[in-house]
Order: sequence, then structure tokens, then C-alpha cells
Amino acid sequence: MKKLLVAVAMLVGANMASASDISLWEKSTLNEILTRGELQVCLEAGYMPFEMRNKKGRIVGFDVDVAKEMAKAMGVKLDLRNTAWDGIIPALLTAKCDIIMSGMTVTAERNLKVNFADPYIVVGQTILLRPGLEGKVSSYKDLNDPQYKVTAKLGTTSDFATKKYLGKATINLFETESEGALEVINGNADAFVYDLPFNAIYSSQNKGKVVHLDQSFTYEPLGWAIRKGDPDFLNFLNNFLAQIKGDGTYDKYYQKWFGSDDWIGDVQ
Repeated sequence: MKKLLVAVAMLVGANMASASDISLWEKSTLNEILTRGELQVCLEAGYMPFEMRNKKGRIVGFDVDVAKEMAKAMGVKLDLRNTAWDGIIPALLTAKCDIIMSGMTVTAERNLKVNFADPYIVVGQTILLRPGLEGKVSSYKDLNDPQYKVTAKLGTTSDFATKKYLGKATINLFETESEGALEVINGNADAFVYDLPFNAIYSSQNKGKVVHLDQSFTYEPLGWAIRKGDPDFLNFLNNFLAQIKGDGTYDKYYQKWFGSDDWIGDVQ
């Protein structure tokens, strides 16, 4: 009798677990994407070379190419949804998109709101310096002084890093990275703090107008963000990333956007 009861209990437990698994899958964003036939990606066009507009007005970049590969692997269409940075996490949480693929740094604060797939690249903060300070300022430490005016982008890790490491300086925050960098060129600021890839490209586009101090002073892994409670989608993303890194697809796009500047003449 006891053996019969145990067998029945095991069967009921297995059925309950199976039903639970089905319920999780039905609620998964991945299932929604496949059913809809479209992958909806939130990003903010303006972060070179991850996502920006070309001269035809189309959004292009490293993240965009990877998103296209992801949609292809799913067998669905791709819908890029340009979203202001300060509203990009709320947009994800209110299901205005399925995933954020926009050079987002993985931080503990953000991780309380969203889940991140494994980091796909690591960057750090560097400095665009006013040419007149070349030689006088050699690192971020030198700028931590009330005599200097420093700009950064509002709500990003450049904002947080500037306040943490350059708190004694006068700090002005801007909605876009281009606005912050332009302040240095126009002589209204001594330095602009932002991610290495953007600063490297911006300095090459504006030779003689800014000096790039290219030694990163922060460690910032970037990851794709999704809503919490979705193990199926997270599993897919991590395996997709491993696959494209292993089969050469990732390296192809990395070389295209980071290993070459052939694309610069085609962007706004």
C-alpha cells in the first residue's frame, strides 16, 4: 500500500511539474516572440559604434547586426525601437519591447530591475580632453579638482563614474553623448567622460579638437537586458551568444565596427 501511495505521489508531482513548465513557457518572452513572428528590440541610436543612424536615416551598428543575427536564428522579423535612454528600462518593463540591446553596462542597481544575459563585451570610461590641457592633465585623477569643468551623459555609467571619481570638479550632465563632447570642442568644458568606443571614434573624427586619454579607469561589462522571471529566454540568449562567439559571427561584426573605421563616412 505504501509503495502504491508513493508511486501515486510521484506521478502527481511529475504532472504538476510538467504543468508548471508548460505555464512558464507560455509566459516566456521567447514564446511570445515566436508566436508574434517579430523580435522587438529597444535601443538608443547615438552610441557609436553600437547603434547610430547612417546618412539614410537607418539605424546601424554592432548591436544592430547582432540583433539581426538573433532574429534570423529565431526565424522572425526584427523591429528596432529607438528609445530615449532615461526611459529604456521602463519601456522594457512595460513590454514595449522584448529586450534591450543598446550597449548597456551591467550594474548591481540595474540588475535589481532587470536580468542580464552573459556580458558580450567589456568597456570602460575614458576622457576627451581640451587640447590646451594636454600634458597638464594625464589621468582622471588630475581632473578631480574644482578648477575643472567636466561633462557626462545623464543617467549612464559616465554620470555615475564622474560623480564618484571626479566629484570635486564642476560636473554638467547632458541628454546625449554628442552634446557633452561638443562642450569640450566649444571650450565650455575641460573634459568629457564616456565609454572608450565612443570616445575613440569621436576623437578620430575631431582630430586636433580633443585629446583622447584612452586608458579606461572603470570596468564595465555590457549585456542584453530582459524582464525578470524568464529562464527560457535567458537560456536562449546565453547559448546564442556562445554560438556566435564560437562560429566566428561575433568576430566578423567586431572587426567590422571596432577593427575598422570604413563605416564612419556613412554615419550622421
